[in-house]
Amino acid sequence: MASLRDKRLFLLDMDGTLYLDERLFDGVPDFLARVRRIGGRYLFLTNNSSRGVEGYIEKMARLGISAAEEDFLTSTDATIRYLQRHLPGRRCYVFGTHSFYRQLQAAGIPVTASRGGADVLLCGFDTELTFQKLEDACILLNGGAEWIATNPDWVCPTWYGSVPDCGSVCAMLTRATGRQPLFIGKPRPAMVELALERTGFASEQAVIIGDRIYTDVACGVNAGIDSIFVLSGEGVRADIERFDIHPTWVYQDIKSVWEDMR
Repeated sequence: MASLRDKRLFLLDMDGTLYLDERLFDGVPDFLARVRRIGGRYLFLTNNSSRGVEGYIEKMARLGISAAEEDFLTSTDATIRYLQRHLPGRRCYVFGTHSFYRQLQAAGIPVTASRGGADVLLCGFDTELTFQKLEDACILLNGGAEWIATNPDWVCPTWYGSVPDCGSVCAMLTRATGRQPLFIGKPRPAMVELALERTGFASEQAVIIGDRIYTDVACGVNAGIDSIFVLSGEGVRADIERFDIHPTWVYQDIKSVWEDMR
């Protein structure tokens, strides 16, 4: 039987797990301090590709959490790894934010904001979405371009509710073209695999914590590591049966996890 106290690598979703918008949840600083005291490591994982790590570092600082670049792992990181290994040199039309574009460019991925000459459609969570991008995407997909997307999340939580995330926009494009993307981020195992590579921990020492069954918990299941489903964000307990995906543990929030680790 898995024991939470044996874990040393904690892969932490952020939105809905550690905070909601600009409100840090109770117990987060205590939890992070506990991980450090036991000689463990935590990585902040996010499927959100709309901004770079520097934005998350600044946000964490506003919330009172000190963090460095090496503390984060994003769906953009996993997507870059996939492109470098499986589609080297292929020119990607970036359906995403300027920040997403710059991250890919800095990693040496051939990118373009024009559909001419592109043979890969690369979709991220686009908070700068325009109809022109939707039109370009449909033209590329109808012309046979490869289709890669950073994450399948339906919504992104905000203080006022939810907004459409990458998965919802991709579903709209699927309706228009009949095509399906290859998703890279959670729930696929790529982010966990990259985390294990970077840290050197064994899979038995790792646990992923998140508020979504269909991305966070499913990612743990697909990667063969334990998972914690917290009920502080989008997900509800009924999602376990709805999606037939079963976490190792269920907690109300990160504070409850910390209290069980003491």
